[in-house]
Amino acid sequence: MRVFVVNAGSSSLKYEVVDAAAGSSIASGIVERVGVAGSEVPDHAAALAVALAEVDVASIDAVGHRIVHGGSRFVEATVVVDAVIAELERLSELAPLHNPPGLEGIRAALAALPDVPHVAVFDTAFHATLPPVAYTYAIDRAVSAEHGIRRYGFHGTSYAYVSARAAEVLGRPLGSLRMVVAHLGNGASITAIERGASVETSMGMTPLEGLVMGTRSGDIDPAVLLHLQRIGAFDAEGLDDLLNRRSGILGLGGHSDMRDLLAASDAGDAAAALAVDVYVHRLVRYIGAYAAVLSGIDALVFTAGVGENSSVIRARAVEGLGFLGLEVDEALNTAASSEPRVISPDGAGSAVLVVPTDEELQIAREVAGVVG
Repeated sequence: MRVFVVNAGSSSLKYEVVDAAAGSSIASGIVERVGVAGSEVPDHAAALAVALAEVDVASIDAVGHRIVHGGSRFVEATVVVDAVIAELERLSELAPLHNPPGLEGIRAALAALPDVPHVAVFDTAFHATLPPVAYTYAIDRAVSAEHGIRRYGFHGTSYAYVSARAAEVLGRPLGSLRMVVAHLGNGASITAIERGASVETSMGMTPLEGLVMGTRSGDIDPAVLLHLQRIGAFDAEGLDDLLNRRSGILGLGGHSDMRDLLAASDAGDAAAALAVDVYVHRLVRYIGAYAAVLSGIDALVFTAGVGENSSVIRARAVEGLGFLGLEVDEALNTAASSEPRVISPDGAGSAVLVVPTDEELQIAREVAGVVG
C-alpha cells in the first residue's frame, strides 16, 4: 500500500509517499511560505496542488494526515468522515496553533483525492494508556471536566516507532522493557514507556509543558503568568507569544538551534552556556523521575534532531546517572551514524540508544492497518 502522508503546518506542508509494507520512501518534499504575504502559495489547497504535481497520484492508495491533538476521543488512527471533521474543529480550541492547519490539509486533500480513504493519525493517541494518576491535574475537577483540562501528551507517532525499533535493536520483546525515550527536537518531550505503553509524559494539555525547547519555556510556575498579567506587562496573547515563541534556549541564550547554542557556549558566551546547562538539567531531572516511575530502567533512548545528532547533549544528560546503570561509550557516542544503535558500553546495567525517528513511516503503517 502506498500512503501519501500529509503534515500541514501553519505556513508549510510536508509530504511523503511511503510504501507501508516495504517501509520505504518513494517521494517527499515540503512546500513552504503557505499563506505568507507575497507567496505564490496562498493556502493549503494550493500547497497540496504543488505537492501532488511532484508525485504519481495514480499510485496513491490512501492518505494519512498527521493531526497533533486528538483529545480524549481519538485514541487510534481514524478514517476521516464528516463527523470526525466536526469533532476536530471542536478540538481546535485545545490546540489553536496546530489543529487548524491540519484541518485545512484534510479539506484540501479530500477535494483533490476524493476516491481514496483518508485517515487521521494523532500525536496524542499513543498516550491514551496514561493512567489517571498521570494525566490528572490537581485543580477543581468540575472545571477540568467542563473544559477538557488534563494531560494528553504529544509526539506519539514518534514514540510508537522509536520504542518498537529500540526493542528490535536490543533483541528483546517490547513488552518486557522499561524504557525512557527522549524526543529532543525544536519541540521536545520525554516519555516513560512500560511494556510498550505510555505511562508518563512531559507535555501536557498542550505541547508547552515539560522540557526546555527551542523557543518554548517548558515547565514554569503558573503564578509567574498571573504576576505578569497582574502588573499589566502582558495580556493573554502576549503570554502566549512569550512562552511559545520567545522562551526556551532562544530566550535564554539567543539561539533556537542547539548547534548554534553549543557553538556560542564553546566560544565563551555566558548566556549560551547557561542555556545549555538549564536544558540539560531539566532533561536529567525528568530522566531520573521517570526511572522512578518505572521502578527502574532497561533502556534510555534518544531521538529527533538534537537527540539523534548531538553527542554532547547525550553525554551530558547521561553523566551522573551511573547509579541507574546508565553510561555512554565515548567512541560509540561520537561515531557518525544515521543508523539505530547502542551507545552504552558492553556490560552496562542499562542500555543507552540512539534511534532515528520516522514518523511518516509510522503514520503510513497505521493508515495501512486501518484501511488495508
